[in-house]
Amino acid sequence: MSAPSSLLPPSAGSITDVAGIEVGHFSDPRRPTGCTIILTREGAVGGVDVRGAAPGTRETDLLSPGNLVQQVHGVMLAGGSAWGLAATDGAMRWLEERGVGMDVRFGTLPIIPSAVLFDLPVGDARIRPDAAAGYAACEAASTQPPAEGNVGAGSGALVGKLFGVDRAMKGGIGCASVTVGGVTVGALIACNALGDVIDPDTAQVVAGARTVDGRALLDIRRALMRGEAPRPLLAGTNTTIGVIATDAVLTKVQANRLAMVSHDGLARSINPVHTMSDGDTLFALATCRVPLEGDAPGMTVLSAMAAEVVARATLRAVQAARSLDVDGQHFPCAAELAGAAPAPR
Repeated sequence: MSAPSSLLPPSAGSITDVAGIEVGHFSDPRRPTGCTIILTREGAVGGVDVRGAAPGTRETDLLSPGNLVQQVHGVMLAGGSAWGLAATDGAMRWLEERGVGMDVRFGTLPIIPSAVLFDLPVGDARIRPDAAAGYAACEAASTQPPAEGNVGAGSGALVGKLFGVDRAMKGGIGCASVTVGGVTVGALIACNALGDVIDPDTAQVVAGARTVDGRALLDIRRALMRGEAPRPLLAGTNTTIGVIATDAVLTKVQANRLAMVSHDGLARSINPVHTMSDGDTLFALATCRVPLEGDAPGMTVLSAMAAEVVARATLRAVQAARSLDVDGQHFPCAAELAGAAPAPR
Protein backbone atom coordinates (compact mmCIF):
# COMPACT_ATOMS: atom_id res chain seq x y z
CA MET A 1 0.00 0.00 0.00
CA SER A 2 1.32 3.45 -0.84
CA ALA A 3 1.37 6.23 1.68
CA PRO A 4 -0.58 9.43 1.11
CA SER A 5 1.46 11.76 -1.08
CA SER A 6 1.74 14.25 1.77
CA LEU A 7 3.69 11.65 3.77
CA LEU A 8 6.14 10.73 1.03
CA PRO A 9 9.54 12.42 1.38
CA PRO A 10 10.12 14.70 -1.59
CA SER A 11 13.06 14.10 -3.88
CA ALA A 12 16.08 16.07 -2.72
CA GLY A 13 17.84 15.98 -6.08
CA SER A 14 20.64 13.66 -7.16
CA ILE A 15 24.40 13.47 -7.39
CA THR A 16 23.90 12.92 -11.14
CA ASP A 17 22.71 16.52 -11.36
CA VAL A 18 26.46 17.23 -11.42
CA ALA A 19 27.74 17.15 -15.01
CA GLY A 20 30.21 14.32 -15.59
CA ILE A 21 28.80 11.97 -12.91
CA GLU A 22 27.23 8.56 -13.57
CA VAL A 23 25.92 6.15 -10.93
CA GLY A 24 25.20 2.43 -11.11
CA HIS A 25 23.98 -0.05 -8.48
CA PHE A 26 24.32 -3.79 -8.15
CA SER A 27 21.96 -5.37 -5.59
CA ASP A 28 22.63 -9.05 -4.90
CA PRO A 29 19.43 -11.13 -5.21
CA ARG A 30 20.77 -13.79 -2.80
CA ARG A 31 20.95 -11.60 0.29
CA PRO A 32 20.75 -7.88 1.15
CA THR A 33 24.14 -6.62 -0.01
CA GLY A 34 25.53 -4.87 -3.05
CA CYS A 35 27.72 -2.10 -4.38
CA THR A 36 27.41 1.32 -5.98
CA ILE A 37 29.81 2.89 -8.48
CA ILE A 38 30.13 6.62 -9.01
CA LEU A 39 31.84 7.01 -12.39
CA THR A 40 33.79 9.99 -13.73
CA ARG A 41 34.89 8.68 -17.11
CA GLU A 42 36.47 11.99 -18.13
CA GLY A 43 38.36 12.15 -14.84
CA ALA A 44 37.78 14.21 -11.71
CA VAL A 45 39.92 15.81 -9.07
CA GLY A 46 39.48 13.77 -5.92
CA GLY A 47 39.74 14.18 -2.17
CA VAL A 48 38.82 12.13 0.89
CA ASP A 49 38.37 12.49 4.62
CA VAL A 50 38.10 9.52 6.98
CA ARG A 51 36.56 10.36 10.37
CA GLY A 52 35.33 7.03 11.66
CA ALA A 53 37.74 4.94 13.71
CA ALA A 54 37.09 1.65 11.88
CA PRO A 55 37.31 2.33 8.12
CA GLY A 56 37.58 -0.16 5.28
CA THR A 57 39.12 1.61 2.30
CA ARG A 58 41.25 1.30 -0.83
CA GLU A 59 43.39 3.86 -2.69
CA THR A 60 42.71 6.69 -0.25
CA ASP A 61 46.37 7.62 0.23
CA LEU A 62 46.76 8.63 -3.42
CA LEU A 63 44.15 11.36 -2.85
CA SER A 64 46.52 13.21 -0.50
CA PRO A 65 47.41 16.57 -2.08
CA GLY A 66 51.14 15.78 -1.97
CA ASN A 67 50.83 12.53 -3.89
CA LEU A 68 51.20 11.98 -7.64
CA VAL A 69 47.79 11.06 -9.04
CA GLN A 70 45.72 14.12 -9.93
CA GLN A 71 42.52 12.56 -11.27
CA VAL A 72 40.30 9.60 -10.43
CA HIS A 73 37.84 7.77 -12.68
CA GLY A 74 35.30 6.65 -10.13
CA VAL A 75 34.57 5.76 -6.52
CA MET A 76 33.26 2.38 -5.39
CA LEU A 77 31.02 2.03 -2.33
CA ALA A 78 30.20 -1.53 -1.25
CA GLY A 79 28.77 -3.74 1.42
CA GLY A 80 30.49 -6.92 2.58
CA SER A 81 33.01 -5.32 4.94
CA ALA A 82 36.64 -5.57 3.72
CA TRP A 83 35.70 -8.45 1.40
CA GLY A 84 33.54 -6.02 -0.54
CA LEU A 85 36.61 -4.10 -1.69
CA ALA A 86 36.92 -6.82 -4.35
CA ALA A 87 34.07 -5.11 -6.23
CA THR A 88 36.59 -2.47 -7.31
CA ASP A 89 38.47 -5.05 -9.39
CA GLY A 90 35.40 -5.46 -11.59
CA ALA A 91 35.02 -1.72 -12.02
CA MET A 92 38.68 -1.44 -13.01
CA ARG A 93 38.22 -4.13 -15.65
CA TRP A 94 35.08 -2.43 -17.01
CA LEU A 95 36.82 0.93 -17.37
CA GLU A 96 40.02 -0.57 -18.78
CA GLU A 97 38.00 -2.30 -21.49
CA ARG A 98 36.71 1.14 -22.50
CA GLY A 99 40.11 2.82 -22.47
CA VAL A 100 39.37 4.89 -19.38
CA GLY A 101 42.18 5.44 -16.92
CA MET A 102 45.69 6.71 -16.38
CA ASP A 103 48.25 5.94 -19.10
CA VAL A 104 51.04 4.00 -17.39
CA ARG A 105 52.74 3.02 -20.69
CA PHE A 106 52.04 -0.68 -20.22
CA GLY A 107 48.30 -0.24 -19.93
CA THR A 108 45.44 2.06 -19.01
CA LEU A 109 45.03 2.08 -15.24
CA PRO A 110 41.65 3.21 -13.85
CA ILE A 111 41.97 4.98 -10.49
CA ILE A 112 39.02 4.01 -8.28
CA PRO A 113 39.23 4.80 -4.54
CA SER A 114 36.81 2.71 -2.51
CA ALA A 115 35.13 2.32 0.87
CA VAL A 116 32.99 -0.43 2.38
CA LEU A 117 30.38 -0.83 5.09
CA PHE A 118 29.58 -3.81 7.32
CA ASP A 119 26.30 -5.47 6.36
CA LEU A 120 27.16 -9.05 7.35
CA PRO A 121 24.45 -9.43 10.08
CA VAL A 122 21.68 -9.66 7.45
CA GLY A 123 21.50 -12.98 5.61
CA ASP A 124 24.34 -15.31 4.63
CA ALA A 125 27.53 -13.43 5.47
CA ARG A 126 29.49 -15.56 3.00
CA ILE A 127 27.78 -13.67 0.16
CA ARG A 128 29.62 -10.40 -0.49
CA PRO A 129 30.15 -8.04 -3.41
CA ASP A 130 32.92 -9.29 -5.70
CA ALA A 131 34.50 -8.32 -9.02
CA ALA A 132 31.43 -9.51 -10.94
CA ALA A 133 29.25 -7.27 -8.77
CA GLY A 134 31.45 -4.25 -9.45
CA TYR A 135 31.38 -4.92 -13.19
CA ALA A 136 27.58 -5.24 -13.11
CA ALA A 137 27.27 -1.93 -11.25
CA CYS A 138 29.28 -0.23 -14.02
CA GLU A 139 27.08 -1.83 -16.66
CA ALA A 140 24.06 -0.28 -14.94
CA ALA A 141 25.59 3.19 -14.58
CA SER A 142 23.89 6.21 -16.15
CA THR A 143 23.34 9.91 -15.68
CA GLN A 144 19.74 9.30 -14.58
CA PRO A 145 18.83 9.85 -10.89
CA PRO A 146 19.79 6.57 -9.19
CA ALA A 147 17.44 4.44 -7.14
CA GLU A 148 17.52 5.04 -3.39
CA GLY A 149 16.84 3.02 -0.26
CA ASN A 150 17.50 -0.74 -0.28
CA VAL A 151 19.78 -0.82 -3.31
CA GLY A 152 23.48 -1.06 -4.09
CA ALA A 153 25.74 -0.38 -1.14
CA GLY A 154 22.65 0.40 0.96
CA SER A 155 20.98 -2.98 0.40
CA GLY A 156 21.90 -4.42 3.80
CA ALA A 157 22.49 -1.19 5.70
CA LEU A 158 21.01 -0.82 9.20
CA VAL A 159 20.96 2.16 11.55
CA GLY A 160 20.67 2.55 15.31
CA LYS A 161 22.68 -0.51 16.40
CA LEU A 162 24.11 0.98 19.57
CA PHE A 163 21.74 -1.05 21.76
CA GLY A 164 21.95 -4.23 19.68
CA VAL A 165 21.13 -5.27 16.13
CA ASP A 166 17.75 -6.63 17.23
CA ARG A 167 16.65 -3.05 18.02
CA ALA A 168 18.04 -1.52 14.79
CA MET A 169 16.12 -0.20 11.78
CA LYS A 170 16.68 -0.27 8.04
CA GLY A 171 19.24 2.12 6.62
CA GLY A 172 19.92 2.63 2.95
CA ILE A 173 21.34 4.89 0.28
CA GLY A 174 20.19 8.40 -0.57
CA CYS A 175 20.98 11.37 -2.82
CA ALA A 176 20.65 15.13 -2.74
CA SER A 177 21.85 18.14 -4.70
CA VAL A 178 21.75 21.91 -4.60
CA THR A 179 22.69 24.60 -7.13
CA VAL A 180 23.83 28.09 -6.16
CA GLY A 181 25.22 30.71 -8.53
CA GLY A 182 25.52 28.25 -11.39
CA VAL A 183 27.52 25.71 -9.38
CA THR A 184 26.02 22.34 -8.44
CA VAL A 185 26.98 20.13 -5.51
CA GLY A 186 25.49 16.67 -5.09
CA ALA A 187 25.91 13.83 -2.61
CA LEU A 188 25.27 10.10 -2.49
CA ILE A 189 25.32 8.58 1.01
CA ALA A 190 25.10 4.94 2.12
CA CYS A 191 24.01 5.08 5.76
CA ASN A 192 24.81 2.10 8.01
CA ALA A 193 25.32 4.16 11.16
CA LEU A 194 25.69 3.01 14.74
CA GLY A 195 23.66 6.02 15.80
CA ASP A 196 20.27 7.54 15.05
CA VAL A 197 19.46 9.44 11.87
CA ILE A 198 18.18 12.94 12.58
CA ASP A 199 16.13 15.32 10.44
CA PRO A 200 18.56 18.27 10.31
CA ASP A 201 15.72 20.79 9.95
CA THR A 202 13.72 19.64 12.98
CA ALA A 203 16.35 17.84 15.12
CA GLN A 204 13.88 14.95 15.44
CA VAL A 205 15.01 11.31 15.30
CA VAL A 206 13.70 9.70 12.10
CA ALA A 207 15.27 6.23 12.31
CA GLY A 208 17.59 4.45 14.70
CA ALA A 209 17.54 2.42 17.89
CA ARG A 210 14.10 1.27 19.03
CA THR A 211 12.64 0.77 22.47
CA VAL A 212 12.77 -2.73 23.97
CA ASP A 213 9.32 -3.58 22.60
CA GLY A 214 10.45 -2.44 19.15
CA ARG A 215 7.45 -0.18 18.61
CA ALA A 216 8.97 3.27 19.03
CA LEU A 217 12.20 5.21 18.61
CA LEU A 218 14.44 5.21 21.68
CA ASP A 219 16.45 8.41 20.98
CA ILE A 220 20.04 7.31 21.58
CA ARG A 221 21.30 10.70 22.70
CA ARG A 222 18.81 10.95 25.53
CA ALA A 223 19.24 7.27 26.43
CA LEU A 224 22.99 7.70 26.81
CA MET A 225 22.54 10.83 28.91
CA ARG A 226 20.21 8.83 31.18
CA GLY A 227 23.05 6.38 31.71
CA GLU A 228 21.71 3.48 29.64
CA ALA A 229 24.60 1.17 28.69
CA PRO A 230 25.13 0.53 24.97
CA ARG A 231 25.83 -2.94 23.60
CA PRO A 232 26.95 -2.64 19.97
CA LEU A 233 27.61 -5.84 18.05
CA LEU A 234 31.34 -5.42 17.35
CA ALA A 235 33.70 -2.55 16.74
CA GLY A 236 33.72 -1.59 13.08
CA THR A 237 30.34 -3.10 12.24
CA ASN A 238 28.78 0.18 11.17
CA THR A 239 29.82 3.08 8.90
CA THR A 240 28.38 5.83 6.73
CA ILE A 241 30.20 6.20 3.43
CA GLY A 242 29.55 8.50 0.52
CA VAL A 243 30.60 10.80 -2.28
CA ILE A 244 30.21 14.55 -2.70
CA ALA A 245 30.53 15.79 -6.28
CA THR A 246 30.64 19.26 -7.78
CA ASP A 247 31.05 20.71 -11.25
CA ALA A 248 33.27 23.48 -9.83
CA VAL A 249 36.92 23.71 -10.81
CA LEU A 250 38.88 22.64 -7.71
CA THR A 251 42.47 21.82 -6.91
CA LYS A 252 43.35 18.63 -5.08
CA VAL A 253 43.83 20.64 -1.89
CA GLN A 254 40.35 22.15 -2.25
CA ALA A 255 38.79 18.76 -2.99
CA ASN A 256 40.25 17.36 0.21
CA ARG A 257 38.97 20.37 2.12
CA LEU A 258 35.50 19.82 0.65
CA ALA A 259 35.55 16.20 1.81
CA MET A 260 36.56 17.35 5.27
CA VAL A 261 33.82 19.94 5.75
CA SER A 262 31.23 17.57 4.26
CA HIS A 263 31.40 15.58 7.49
CA ASP A 264 29.58 18.52 9.10
CA GLY A 265 26.54 17.18 7.25
CA LEU A 266 26.92 13.81 8.95
CA ALA A 267 27.18 15.54 12.31
CA ARG A 268 23.84 17.25 11.63
CA SER A 269 22.06 14.08 10.56
CA ILE A 270 23.57 11.26 12.68
CA ASN A 271 23.92 11.07 16.47
CA PRO A 272 26.32 9.77 17.68
CA VAL A 273 28.61 9.89 14.66
CA HIS A 274 32.30 9.19 13.97
CA THR A 275 32.43 6.64 16.80
CA MET A 276 35.01 3.94 17.47
CA SER A 277 32.58 1.49 15.83
CA ASP A 278 32.02 3.54 12.65
CA GLY A 279 34.29 3.82 9.62
CA ASP A 280 32.76 7.04 8.29
CA THR A 281 34.46 8.02 5.02
CA LEU A 282 33.51 10.73 2.53
CA PHE A 283 35.04 11.31 -0.90
CA ALA A 284 34.90 14.55 -2.89
CA LEU A 285 34.95 14.70 -6.69
CA ALA A 286 35.28 17.83 -8.82
CA THR A 287 34.44 17.43 -12.52
CA CYS A 288 35.85 20.93 -13.14
CA ARG A 289 33.23 22.37 -15.49
CA VAL A 290 32.55 25.71 -13.74
CA PRO A 291 35.36 28.08 -12.66
CA LEU A 292 35.07 29.57 -9.17
CA GLU A 293 35.27 33.18 -10.27
CA GLY A 294 32.99 36.12 -10.92
CA ASP A 295 29.53 35.39 -9.52
CA ALA A 296 30.29 31.72 -8.80
CA PRO A 297 30.29 30.70 -5.12
CA GLY A 298 33.67 30.58 -3.42
CA MET A 299 34.96 27.78 -1.21
CA THR A 300 33.04 29.03 1.84
CA VAL A 301 29.69 28.78 0.05
CA LEU A 302 30.73 25.55 -1.67
CA SER A 303 31.58 24.06 1.74
CA ALA A 304 28.19 25.05 3.13
CA MET A 305 26.51 23.48 0.09
CA ALA A 306 28.45 20.25 0.57
CA ALA A 307 27.50 19.89 4.23
CA GLU A 308 23.87 20.61 3.34
CA VAL A 309 23.60 17.95 0.63
CA VAL A 310 25.30 15.36 2.84
CA ALA A 311 22.77 16.00 5.61
CA ARG A 312 19.85 15.82 3.15
CA ALA A 313 21.16 12.66 1.43
CA THR A 314 21.66 10.91 4.78
CA LEU A 315 18.08 11.69 5.76
CA ARG A 316 16.85 10.58 2.33
CA ALA A 317 18.68 7.24 2.76
CA VAL A 318 16.36 6.25 5.61
CA GLN A 319 13.28 7.97 4.23
CA ALA A 320 13.52 5.94 1.02
CA ALA A 321 14.37 2.66 2.75
CA ARG A 322 11.94 -0.26 2.89
CA SER A 323 11.47 -2.63 5.80
CA LEU A 324 13.53 -5.82 5.70
CA ASP A 325 12.74 -9.36 6.84
CA VAL A 326 15.64 -11.80 6.85
CA ASP A 327 16.38 -14.96 8.85
CA GLY A 328 13.44 -14.36 11.18
CA GLN A 329 14.49 -10.80 11.94
CA HIS A 330 12.36 -7.78 11.08
CA PHE A 331 14.02 -4.40 10.56
CA PRO A 332 11.36 -1.71 10.13
CA CYS A 333 11.94 1.33 7.98
CA ALA A 334 11.30 4.90 9.09
CA ALA A 335 8.03 5.06 7.20
CA GLU A 336 6.73 1.86 8.84
CA LEU A 337 7.41 3.16 12.32
CA ALA A 338 5.69 6.40 11.36
CA GLY A 339 2.69 4.46 10.04
CA ALA A 340 3.36 5.13 6.36
CA ALA A 341 4.74 3.21 3.41
CA PRO A 342 8.18 4.13 2.00
CA ALA A 343 8.56 6.50 -0.90
CA PRO A 344 9.03 4.95 -4.33
CA ARG A 345 11.83 6.19 -6.53
